[in-house]
Amino acid sequence: MPGSRMQNASDKWRLKKRASANLRIRKKRMNFPQNGFVSRSEILKTVGVIHEDKEKSIIEIGEPMGVVAALIPSTNPTSTVMFKAIISVKGRNGFVASPHPRAAKCTLEAARIVAEAAERAGAPHGLIACMSAPSIEGTNELMKHKLTAVILATGSNPMVRAAYSSGKPALGVGSGNVPAFIERTANIKKAVADIVSGKMFDWGVLCSTESGVIIDSPVKSQVIEEFKKLKGYFVNHDEKEKLSRAMFDSNGAINPDMVGKSPAFIAQKAGFNVPADTSCLIAELPAVGREYPLSREKLSPVLSMFTVDGWREGCERCIEMLEFGGLGHTMAIHSSDRDIIMKFALEKPACRILVNTQAALGAVGYTNELLPSMTLGPGTFGQSIISENVSAKHLINIKRLAFETRPINKDFRRQETGVRSQESGGRNRGTESRKPGNNAELDGRDR
Repeated sequence: MPGSRMQNASDKWRLKKRASANLRIRKKRMNFPQNGFVSRSEILKTVGVIHEDKEKSIIEIGEPMGVVAALIPSTNPTSTVMFKAIISVKGRNGFVASPHPRAAKCTLEAARIVAEAAERAGAPHGLIACMSAPSIEGTNELMKHKLTAVILATGSNPMVRAAYSSGKPALGVGSGNVPAFIERTANIKKAVADIVSGKMFDWGVLCSTESGVIIDSPVKSQVIEEFKKLKGYFVNHDEKEKLSRAMFDSNGAINPDMVGKSPAFIAQKAGFNVPADTSCLIAELPAVGREYPLSREKLSPVLSMFTVDGWREGCERCIEMLEFGGLGHTMAIHSSDRDIIMKFALEKPACRILVNTQAALGAVGYTNELLPSMTLGPGTFGQSIISENVSAKHLINIKRLAFETRPINKDFRRQETGVRSQESGGRNRGTESRKPGNNAELDGRDR
């Protein structure tokens, strides 16, 4: 009895510690779009003259697109709607969100919070809006509405395809099946810590979360040891089969009830038990493909594991994972060999190749200098028109005021407009009165 009480007390302490860690993780996620993003995007100009190239005599002027129709996923609803609202308003656009039905209430509440904050700062009422009763019909009507200028679509591949088929300009981002390669020269302790923390972050719901770890064979035993130290649980053959059936149906569709759940919850639903403080479930697989459901994107703290012999084989396995549901999205490499890192960068069909960092937060710009974003373009690899992290700069039209620098009719002088030209070094450049930014030319008045 005393031993049992001590065990129960120990379990309660571990659960309390894990709950506290998860709360910190959720706060980090919610703070990113408001604080990390805002602080790094304040310098981005989106109104009026946004850039002036005096050497090329070009002035860029930002104009709003109009109403942004934003499709919000169920996996990351609150921070995504906040982020999309902020970048839309940053470009002086209106904003209407269409939430996923499974996350309608929290999406609506997050949109309300941002809208009220914007209105307190002087924004007009109704600038930020959210559908309260989402439906396929309502979303289609929103996308095709005459006042909708552009669609910002995050979610399943069918949702993104619907956005592109709506007849309106669309920026679509889809699924990721992120491979993380641990090469033999890597800092093993840090690499494993990055991967485990990525899987624990909101229990793996980010599309940029590591989906599978690919291990260079000389360091496999060390990697496994580090995973175990960080409470990773390696499933046996029977548990792996149960896990596959619980996570995916016969057509390969993910079970939505498993998305973003804890390892203990997922294991119990699959029909086996793991310690309450398990950080992630790890399933070793021989290959990638339909025969191995756990090699798909899992949106949960379930990690597939593969062993390869050398970076060339690792390269091929990474490509296989990306082609199996994650083309164009993200991959990570842990290595200290710069030549190998560059080979991965040149050969992989991924638009974000993250080096020696966590993929989950590295892809969104939290651990590096990528554009801070909750919307990650996969490029034409992933059937999207955008290959970088989406920001406010992608939601404005840019007009370009271009002054003549290589005249065709060199003998004419436009003295009546106050613009005088002179030849210098084979190229005609105007006097001070014609430089970009000079009021004499920009205000259109004759002298």
